[in-house]
Amino acid sequence: MMKKAMFAAMAMILIISISNESKAQDYNTAVGLRVGSSSGLSVKHFIKDDVALEGIVHTRWRGLLITGLYEIHRDIEDVSGLGWFYGGGAHIGSWNSGLGNPYWANNDYKGSTVIGIDGIVGLDYVLEDLPINFSLDFKPAINLINGGGFWGDDFALSVRYIF
Repeated sequence: MMKKAMFAAMAMILIISISNESKAQDYNTAVGLRVGSSSGLSVKHFIKDDVALEGIVHTRWRGLLITGLYEIHRDIEDVSGLGWFYGGGAHIGSWNSGLGNPYWANNDYKGSTVIGIDGIVGLDYVLEDLPINFSLDFKPAINLINGGGFWGDDFALSVRYIF
């Protein structure tokens, strides 16, 4: 797990060093699925050429979380349609930690509401001939209330339809 996180961090540092220009996105709003260690629905809407808001409704630990993110997008100059982004936000939701949930097997948690903060860094790709957007990201989180601590295992792929 630590090797994956270190690899992702090194890849993002490389990407950051390649480009630092603003990106005029090829779309305004995209809706689709996010699949990873927490899976769900994703909606991304650009409020400026290089700034987007993303909302994610996703499941984890037999619960439901809602995450809101503020993202800054940048170009990767040599690849048409490819960019990278970074940002942060917050989440709120609940986890059902009943029987069968291995993380809480030896804890007193029976279910809990969680509130926390999130970071995000990733790659964003828009197909040239189809209204499809792909996003590969790393979204670590810190739960400030219940189930506390750092969660650094949230890698995901989003596939969205562009409106």
